[in-house]
Amino acid sequence: MPRTALRICPLCEATCGLALTVDGSTVTAARGDRDDVFSRGFICPKGASFGAVDSDPDRLRAPLVRTNGELREATWEEAFDAVAAGVRPLVERYGPHSVGVVLGNPNVHTMAGALYPNVLLGALGSRNLFTASTLDQMPKHVSSGLLFGDANAIPVPDLDRTDHLLLIGANPLESNGSLCTAPDFPGRLRALKARGGTLTVVDPRRTRTAKLADRHVAIRPGSDALLLAAMAHVLYEEGLVDLGALAPHVGGVDDVAAAVRDFTPESVAAACDVDADVTRALARELAAAPTAAVYGRIGSCTVPHGTLASWLVDVLNILTGNLDRPGGALFPQAATDRTPRPAGPGRGFALGRWRSRVSGHPEAKGELPLSALAEEIDTATDAGEPVRALLTIAANPVLSAPDGDRLDKALESLDFMVSVDPYLNETSRHAHVVLPPPPPAQSPHHDFAFNTLAVRNQVRYTRPAVPLEPGRMAETEILARLTLAVTGAHGTDPAAVDALVIEQTLAKAVREPHSPAHGRDPAELTALLTGGTGPERRLDLMLRLGPYGDGFGARPDGLTLERLLAHPHGIDLGPLRPRLPQPLKTRSGKVELLPAPIAADLPRLARARDERPAGLVLVGRRHLRSNNSWMHNVPALTGGSNRCTLHVHPEDAARLGLRGAQPVRVTGPGGAVTAPAEVTDAVRPGVVSLPHGWGHDRPGTRQTHAATDPGVNVNQLLDGSALDPLSGNAVLNGVPVTLTPLTGAEL
Repeated sequence: MPRTALRICPLCEATCGLALTVDGSTVTAARGDRDDVFSRGFICPKGASFGAVDSDPDRLRAPLVRTNGELREATWEEAFDAVAAGVRPLVERYGPHSVGVVLGNPNVHTMAGALYPNVLLGALGSRNLFTASTLDQMPKHVSSGLLFGDANAIPVPDLDRTDHLLLIGANPLESNGSLCTAPDFPGRLRALKARGGTLTVVDPRRTRTAKLADRHVAIRPGSDALLLAAMAHVLYEEGLVDLGALAPHVGGVDDVAAAVRDFTPESVAAACDVDADVTRALARELAAAPTAAVYGRIGSCTVPHGTLASWLVDVLNILTGNLDRPGGALFPQAATDRTPRPAGPGRGFALGRWRSRVSGHPEAKGELPLSALAEEIDTATDAGEPVRALLTIAANPVLSAPDGDRLDKALESLDFMVSVDPYLNETSRHAHVVLPPPPPAQSPHHDFAFNTLAVRNQVRYTRPAVPLEPGRMAETEILARLTLAVTGAHGTDPAAVDALVIEQTLAKAVREPHSPAHGRDPAELTALLTGGTGPERRLDLMLRLGPYGDGFGARPDGLTLERLLAHPHGIDLGPLRPRLPQPLKTRSGKVELLPAPIAADLPRLARARDERPAGLVLVGRRHLRSNNSWMHNVPALTGGSNRCTLHVHPEDAARLGLRGAQPVRVTGPGGAVTAPAEVTDAVRPGVVSLPHGWGHDRPGTRQTHAATDPGVNVNQLLDGSALDPLSGNAVLNGVPVTLTPLTGAEL
């Protein structure tokens, strides 16, 4: 008999609540959970396809171990024996930095991905960490770290109360939001307009979001920071700076005035291809609005000045008094955040504590640029050992990182490689051991990361919708066993990993004067924890010690796992609230508006005013039914407009002699690909666009549907050398390319 089970959708950052129809152990349908405290029944095509994602026949059902050059199915015991035998001797001979770790985007969509990688990295001791953040969002982490002292203190727009929203490089009608967790982002934007608010979109493409806007500014790709700096200039020049209640918490306001003095709207107009009058109007409208928020995303991050653009987004919010106030941009407070400490100076944020071995890229937030992974494997230097073993967890960098061809060859040369992945994809096909997690319906879910970015404070947790299939292993246990296998503790009970984390967390909590556990007996507190698994006990611990927690009985009405389980649709914790100065961890205890690394990079931005692309430039694009490359293996999420085509403006098409869907060779710094043209005025003249995540034509993969329409890998057009110097983020947008229409014999 079919039954209904609740599940939080793990397929994008919106974290919508789902009501699944389950027949036996099969998810047969998915609809929005109307009683969910956050999403209120909203669902997008990805969530509606949850059952198809869950039951994809190409998902691996057992571990794979390479024997005599071939991957074959093995038992879990054989797989972890192979991991220990393959990785541990390399660590003992060459040291921990001989092991690299790659974390992909899906890690932040699972409980396991949130709870275990940091434990693994801490126990392993390697500095060679590479993540999807340096292909996407690292500029925002770096700018937040420099401004606020905490790389994870990212203010989000108060969508439900703002009067004026300026989006730059963001397309939430397709992405559902990013670094801003907001179920039904489209509905929230429409509500903004319905209550008389204003929506402005700055984007070189006329996206679905841009079509909804009151004003669309078709900026030249890569010039976002110049436009924002010019807007800041106008605020100072016209006496529009008004910090309001922020003033006591901000230092460096006059320093920024001097820093942006030369970035006049007239001086940046040609580089941005935005009239000076438009730039002045944008600044005046922002200052005049009763409340306003500036929000920048991937289009403004994946460019040569991504960190400066991210910094200027918050500078504009601060100069107009809109940071940390309702209707502006506020700091969310997640239920599993650490116990709030008293306001005051902190340790601050540092860049470049170590550097990559080959090119000397500085670390940012403990990470090295993913673009540098290939050279860290295939290039010998006197600076240390190359990466000899690699652990990839929910990552497919052969498609997601620049110059996949080089990385493809580098992976083949590794001494040993382990992939935690449900698919044999373009990256995991190189592994010596593949450890497949179960489908999402068989896993619990709590959004540790995304609740720190949510536009409303709330907390939700769902247990597995169906039991773990025989022969499967929970992803939490996979990562616990992987940690033990690579750190010399192979064979230890995996429950020991959770027990150790709980022990260490409580030992620290009882020593902290501001903790509700201060001075208490850790053993007594451990005994109070509830939950049927180690991960649930860790969740209970974080809830109890968190800002809304019961403090192990100190606040009887506070959060615990038991209370959360009694509210299957979640618990609403209220709208975002002003929190300054508590979130600040800078050495001054204030917002440091012009940090030294930012000031040092501004001359590079000034030089960009004189730079003009000689020809066409490339930008990416996102589709509502796609998030990561593996989604192309789900028939329900492909087809229609979700195709790998090259968008070309009619003027450029006419100049090049392009007709209809004619194949075009696109050549960039890293190579060339061939894709069908799609002539459309959705891109501005001088700009072409290819979507990311395609290129499913390599041998040895097991993604049947994706291979029927493989598309091309847009990142092969990049050689990986172009990075934002402060964050190490890859430059993926505004890349110069040339087009060659192909005919007959050339195909």
